[in-house]
Amino acid sequence: MTRASLDKQPHEVASMFDGVAANYDLTNDVLSLGQARLWRREVARAVAARPGQKVLDLAAGTATSSLPFAATGAYVVPCDFSLGMLREGKKRHAWLPLTAGDATRLPFADGVFDTVTISFGLRNVQDTEGALREMYRVTRRGGQVVICEFSQPTWAPFRTVYTEYLMRALPPVARAVSSNPDAYVYLAESIREWPEQPALAALLQKAGWSRVAWRNLSGGIVALHRGFKA
Repeated sequence: MTRASLDKQPHEVASMFDGVAANYDLTNDVLSLGQARLWRREVARAVAARPGQKVLDLAAGTATSSLPFAATGAYVVPCDFSLGMLREGKKRHAWLPLTAGDATRLPFADGVFDTVTISFGLRNVQDTEGALREMYRVTRRGGQVVICEFSQPTWAPFRTVYTEYLMRALPPVARAVSSNPDAYVYLAESIREWPEQPALAALLQKAGWSRVAWRNLSGGIVALHRGFKA
């Protein structure tokens, strides 16, 4: 198995996620101390999918994140560039149209989706701005993007504690529950290096999204960003 480096070469990232696919959802629950499920609920609330709408769920992995959208009656397309993740997702949710795709070169026509959403995947994309432009391209006018991503805690003392957890506590826990603990060292490093909330909002605006705003979850450990296509 492998871990990716912070230059995020696509083949490295895909191979890394292929190697952790089987236990990925369980590992996330353990490492997030159960918060991952809360964050997924908040994403579902922000997307507010309705029957007949088309939702693109990027970096969907095993498609666990797609289930709340499908439950509303929306047509959801789980998309990921890790074939290992998609194979695992197909075993569990054969009825979903899981699709292989790179966030920087999406295999969809212009203006197809009412909502494009990505949870905990944008920081693993090599070209963040290119991905945001692609999301804009495949969204219909009046549609929205919802991004759930690790961010920076807003309270300085807590930020210090959080960084210590990421770099010291997370790898030993990952070794106990993951088939590829080195992958989670990369994930911790990628979280630490990721832009703060205002910087990501600026990238969304640069890509063309309007009415950009964000909401902090769990004290800023995670942020929900939203934008609209005018």
